[in-house]
Amino acid sequence: MLNRSNLLLGSLTSLIVSLIFTSPAAAVQLTGRAILGADTFAPGPTSGQQSSIPFTDQQPVQGFSAVLPGPKPGTFRVMVDNGFGSKSNSADFLLRVYAIEPDFTTGQVFPVNFQTGERLTRFSNESFLQLNDGNNQIDFPIIAEQSFYPETTIPVDPNVQSNRWLTGADFDIESFRQASDGTYWFGDEFGPFLFHVSAEGQVLDAPIPLPNFLGLGDNPLVQSPDNPQLDGTANLRGSQGFEGLALNSSGTKLYAMLEGALQPDDQRDRLLINEFDLASQQYTGKTFFYQRDPQGRAIGDLTAINDHEFLVIERDNRQGDPNNPEFTRPAEFKRIYKIDINQLNSEGFVQKELLVDLLNIPDPNNLGGNGTTNGVFTFPFVTIENVLPVDEKTLLVINDNNYPFSQGRIPGKPDNNEFILVQLDQPLNLAPSQATPVPEPMTILGSAVAFGFGVLFNAKKR
Repeated sequence: MLNRSNLLLGSLTSLIVSLIFTSPAAAVQLTGRAILGADTFAPGPTSGQQSSIPFTDQQPVQGFSAVLPGPKPGTFRVMVDNGFGSKSNSADFLLRVYAIEPDFTTGQVFPVNFQTGERLTRFSNESFLQLNDGNNQIDFPIIAEQSFYPETTIPVDPNVQSNRWLTGADFDIESFRQASDGTYWFGDEFGPFLFHVSAEGQVLDAPIPLPNFLGLGDNPLVQSPDNPQLDGTANLRGSQGFEGLALNSSGTKLYAMLEGALQPDDQRDRLLINEFDLASQQYTGKTFFYQRDPQGRAIGDLTAINDHEFLVIERDNRQGDPNNPEFTRPAEFKRIYKIDINQLNSEGFVQKELLVDLLNIPDPNNLGGNGTTNGVFTFPFVTIENVLPVDEKTLLVINDNNYPFSQGRIPGKPDNNEFILVQLDQPLNLAPSQATPVPEPMTILGSAVAFGFGVLFNAKKR
């Protein structure tokens, strides 16, 4: 006669095998979602004073525009942009990188210690890196040198002045990468500039301008109207500088991608990717062409897969779930592409392949909460500016919520910071250095296996 343990083992084996062989075929789908509430704050000087929404003695934790792996598996470092949307209203918003841990099992996002990755009960001074120019390397005036915030009678906070903390009126940082020596490189939109920062957040050298390698127009540099050193005519529209910055898997080259086309360029759909050599800290002069989709208006991020393939987020300027009739002009175009700079078409543009339609992500396990309708999850935010490979078949994607202005999920309510995991239908040729493992959420199969072994263990004990 079979004993009780053997009967249980046989039944559980049948259940698990059934789950394995009846699971859906590999396809793009949502595999995780976690949310950091819109009204999340960290300590700091009063912010928002030029936007009529002052946050007394605090800084909103928002505007995530780039993401890197954190100090331990499952944690990440997220970079905020210039703050409240423009140079004129963000002089009291501090430029920081926060350390966080999205828990895809509970759906929550936790602050963590920037150095160790240990969970914290709240965002504190331990949870972020504050950018500063303590060594006076920046070669143009910054807010810390002023007595009053621009065009106001509001005194610049004494801590900003004494520590030379950088603000959203100094740079509009939209991208960053960490080099092998632990230092950081940031891509800015005001210049556009690249600038180099120590592991402790201190600017190491003067910001580096972008030469006009194609010779379009009279300006020898690429300069926006917000460039503090503008000499002559701006040849790039405002807020169209370095939205994407990728570091190749060998750790030798940066690839800085402009969000918009140069003004003198007749090819209005041509976005430039400029190669920068880390050893010499100079541009190589190599420029690659990305062809923007007719429905696209801007790119959101550029992330390396290996030395020649990259991920690009491309988007329109709309927001709102197309399934919600309250949005009269909902989002229409939010996509992730794979490009290959070694493969060019007949017009010289890099090869481009669609990987994910962010407005049409199958959600068979109903993980998307209020983002899922009829089994399909949408990510309908106006700005989606973070993508990072977790493994060869999974991407982490995060929105920039533009707090408190963007309202893409619920009409009339500021967007949260949403973190999602998206499974791809085909594996990427991912270099080992580019993988960023995270703890997997408990799946139906995982739950069954865990439950089964628990039952067997208890039966054997009895």
